[in-house]
Amino acid sequence: MKRTKITELLSAREGREQVLVKGWVRTRRDAKDFSFLEINDGSCLANIQAIVDTSAQGYDGVKEIGTGASVAVQGALVASPGKGQAWEVKATAVELIGAADQETFPLQKKRHSDEFLRAIAHLRPRTNKFGAMFRIRSELALAIHRYFQERGFFYLHTPIITGSDCEGAGEMLRVTALDPGKPLGPEGVKNDFFGKDAFLTVSGQLSAEPFALALGDVYTFGPTFRAEPSDTARHAAEFWMVEPEMAFATLQDNMDLAEDILKYCIRAVIERRGSDLELFAKWVDTTLMATLERLVSEPFERIPYREAVEILRKAPRSFEYEAAFGKDIQTEHERYLAEEHFKKPVIVYDYPKDIKAFYMRQNDDGETVGAMDVLVPRIGEIVGGSAREERLYRLEARIAEMGLAAEHYQWYLDTRRFGTAPHAGFGLGFERLVMLATGATNIRDVIAFPRTYKHLEF
Repeated sequence: MKRTKITELLSAREGREQVLVKGWVRTRRDAKDFSFLEINDGSCLANIQAIVDTSAQGYDGVKEIGTGASVAVQGALVASPGKGQAWEVKATAVELIGAADQETFPLQKKRHSDEFLRAIAHLRPRTNKFGAMFRIRSELALAIHRYFQERGFFYLHTPIITGSDCEGAGEMLRVTALDPGKPLGPEGVKNDFFGKDAFLTVSGQLSAEPFALALGDVYTFGPTFRAEPSDTARHAAEFWMVEPEMAFATLQDNMDLAEDILKYCIRAVIERRGSDLELFAKWVDTTLMATLERLVSEPFERIPYREAVEILRKAPRSFEYEAAFGKDIQTEHERYLAEEHFKKPVIVYDYPKDIKAFYMRQNDDGETVGAMDVLVPRIGEIVGGSAREERLYRLEARIAEMGLAAEHYQWYLDTRRFGTAPHAGFGLGFERLVMLATGATNIRDVIAFPRTYKHLEF
């Protein structure tokens, strides 16, 4: 008999003579001649109750079934007389599939701290909170693909191993096949697997641009890596990025797309994972629903960087870092703009060129570039992007000005030599999107097995 997921049983319109439920026991309660098993199979937040009495096959072993054990229960789906549940299973057979040692099983029927659960990340998906977290993460991933596919974007797989530093920041994880215990020798990295320096990519953008200039609109959605020695709640060494690239597009088009996809994804979670979202609204952030509802219902604020700096300079509060033209906007500034000043998402655009990457399109003022960041409450920056510099002479000059090795970018410059066109794109931090949707405040809690500075468990 094929198993039926609990989410399907709980939405049933009528009872069934026979169902098969397989899942993990949350609790067992015993009475004379029968036991109650609360079972969850991961398909939804709710459990289903199974009543196992002496007539059920396997009843003799039911008291060996403890919290965390996996079981199979066959029986009838019947209306439940208990409060808070429409249906329960009247068992005809119960089977213990995998026992859980009750003396050492670390998850019990109580609230555990996030810090404790991070230490047992291989078991935390079995808790209500993290089961809901990763169902929401799955929903957001599907929404990303659905959004772009509905709009004619083509999905592109870009390299994970690269020889180019996309951001020019140098915070890259090296890839090598050389024995770390042996000296490089006179040939240096020429003896390595690729015969040159190789790194894990910080972005798929540079690879996506040639395809945008051939297919029109493309997007990548994959893992990226950064060797940034920051042990903060917002940074991870391995994270996922959503990176669309549009041909014949302007900075305005870029801002429109970023705003639209964020609204689309949050709507998808509200509409499709409502019960999971309620858990976070009740236990994690009581302002979550108001924040999300405002995000999807109101237009984002849009201001140039120069104006943002003036707002920060005149703010009726102090900051750890000074706000001044030519300096990057820090997280505390981003959150002030989104949470306190505008009280909604803000798009800041036209940043000074000296604090932005080489590929961003230079504005006519000679001082700024067509860059934009989307700032949201509680997180700060969630999207960063720009119009790309499509003019070959400007791009070559900028690469030289920043001291980058021009030979690493010849293939990239070819896209400006042969049929160049205006184009634009951005990077959306997927983990930060999950944080936005759930109210989570630590990036370690929205990744299955987080890789962070000085931490590489599991």
